[in-house]
Amino acid sequence: NTPLTFRTWSPSTPLERGVWNIPVPVSTVEAVTPDIVIAPVVGFDAGCFRLGYGGGYFDRTLAASSPRPQAIGVGYEIAAIPTIYPQPHDIAMDCIITESRVLHRKEDREQTKG
Repeated sequence: NTPLTFRTWSPSTPLERGVWNIPVPVSTVEAVTPDIVIAPVVGFDAGCFRLGYGGGYFDRTLAASSPRPQAIGVGYEIAAIPTIYPQPHDIAMDCIITESRVLHRKEDREQTKG
C-alpha cells in the first residue's frame, strides 16, 4: 500500500522482478520525481476520474507526490462511462487521451482531433 517509486532507466540498467513479476530497475538505482505520470485507463468519466486495474497505486502515488506530477490517462474511447462514482480517495487525471479526443479536467472542455 505504498506509493510507486520512479527510477531512472537505460538499456544497461540492471532489473529485478517487482510487483506482478514486472521487471523494474533495482532499488539501488536513483529514485526520481516525474513531471508527468501516464496511467492506463480501463474506464473513465467526464470528470477525468479513471478506473485502472484496482490496486490504487496511481491514486496513492499522486496523493503522496509533492509537487504533484501532471497526470495523463490513456485509454480507448469505448471505455467512457457516465460516472465511475469516484470515492474520496480517487484522484482525477489532468487529462485523458483516447484515439478520438483529449478530455481536459481543469479547463472542463474537450478537444476532438481532425
